[in-house]
Amino acid sequence: MSADSELLLEVEHLTVDFPTDDGVVHATRDISYTLSRGDVLGVVGESGSGKSVSSLAVMGLLPPTARVSGSAKFCGQELLGSHGAVKSLRGNKLAMIFQDPMTALNPVYTVGVQLREALRVHNREMPKREMTERSIDALELVGIPNPKDGLDSFPHEFSGGMRQRAMIAMAMINDPDILIADEPTTALDVTVQAQILETLERVQARTGAAIILITHDLGVIAGMAQRVLVMYGGAVVESGSVDDIFYRTSMPYTAGLLGSMPGIHAHGSRLRPIPGSPPSLIRMPPGCSFGPRCPMVTDACRLDAPGKFSLVGTQTHASACIRRDEVLAMDDARTMFAATHDTEVVRD
Repeated sequence: MSADSELLLEVEHLTVDFPTDDGVVHATRDISYTLSRGDVLGVVGESGSGKSVSSLAVMGLLPPTARVSGSAKFCGQELLGSHGAVKSLRGNKLAMIFQDPMTALNPVYTVGVQLREALRVHNREMPKREMTERSIDALELVGIPNPKDGLDSFPHEFSGGMRQRAMIAMAMINDPDILIADEPTTALDVTVQAQILETLERVQARTGAAIILITHDLGVIAGMAQRVLVMYGGAVVESGSVDDIFYRTSMPYTAGLLGSMPGIHAHGSRLRPIPGSPPSLIRMPPGCSFGPRCPMVTDACRLDAPGKFSLVGTQTHASACIRRDEVLAMDDARTMFAATHDTEVVRD
């Protein structure tokens, strides 16, 4: 990100809680980041780490029972607690690609009707012919063959990859400044995943939009993002450039995620999973939330939470681990999670 990049989104100390009968679910805790025009920010972590909730909070799509605090400013305009402001921006300046297009798209309306409606909400004076032309252009941009015929198709008539492309077209049809892609390649085969990511890159190259890419797939992050937030237990535990996260890991959890990925040279070797389960977001463990699963945990880790990030070597790389310097000094931090005898062997 260059010094003169236009700052689009500034999130500070974003915290989201959900009251339940069993207690308060601390879905996200004290999340801060910035996003400038043209950025691709990757957000990675296990299921339940708070990735999607943090973005839904920015979009104003959380249920009324959610307790949201902190700040999220789009071009200096506060979004949190301002329903009118975020509603006017949503779908126009801020857009989201949802995880499951089959449930996000309305099954009883054609794709064309839904694309035109996305335009009409923010362009009420636009003639219907122009709406149709822009809808065809949007489908063509995302690589749907015969886009004119595609307008008359219902979502169930599209394949999974085509539905995801239609979702991207709908999100981009108003040329938003920020696109949030929530697990855009989930449940798609590898070939279609690559095509969807290429579509996102092509759309960004044409529009200059900034992208927040939410995923559990580190391979996707490596291929698209410039900066990465690693989330665990509702909080960001490491942040930095892609090179920082992949080659200068300073947080055991990040090392565990990297080590659990099968590589091209992994044939016949055992995977290295992270033992244990993510913490309860209602009853967080004392001290570091990753402590119960961490092979480097000490009494100091169990007593006190790491608190604010500390920088690791560069002004953009930060970690929430008190043993960050030791992790950084390892030749390969991934090896701290030794393979167990019952771990599946990677085979063809």
